[in-house]
Amino acid sequence: MKHVAKTFIISLLTLMVLAFNLQAAELKQLEKPVTPPPLKLESLKGDTIDLKDYQGKVVLVQFWATYCTPCRLEMPSMNKLMKKLEEQKIPFVILAVNMGETKDEINKFVNVVKPDFTILLDPNGENVQAWNVFAAPSNFLIGPDGKIHATLYGGVDWDSEEIVKAIQDLATKDNS
Repeated sequence: MKHVAKTFIISLLTLMVLAFNLQAAELKQLEKPVTPPPLKLESLKGDTIDLKDYQGKVVLVQFWATYCTPCRLEMPSMNKLMKKLEEQKIPFVILAVNMGETKDEINKFVNVVKPDFTILLDPNGENVQAWNVFAAPSNFLIGPDGKIHATLYGGVDWDSEEIVKAIQDLATKDNS
């Protein structure tokens, strides 16, 4: 039964990706920040990662898959974004949640694309469901206060001036 559900999710997401394939995606600021669902998963390296541990930092949570063309195309710009923000001493992390694929599939992808950020495993798709993910990639920008401040569905150039500025503003915003 798990295999049927996984196949259905992958098929549905593939159709969604084709429908949204590299449309002009933009960061959508939420009027009122919302508390995200819990996110505590094993990383590709075997560590347990909990989103709660990153309070005080800006966190980009991305749901992605190896078959997602926009995901593959945007990961180099995600590496550049991390480097830019690190140089500016902005407390920022990327947690990239894979959507139900095997470690072998993910490792093959990672060996080619070489992301410089944490890859998390969601083998049963429980977090895909909890976070209401309907497309790959789906992105959630979490502020230092631990709340979702912006979302973005689809691929984007992550190291663009607009996105860098949005993250800088969020990092320095008074969230009290």
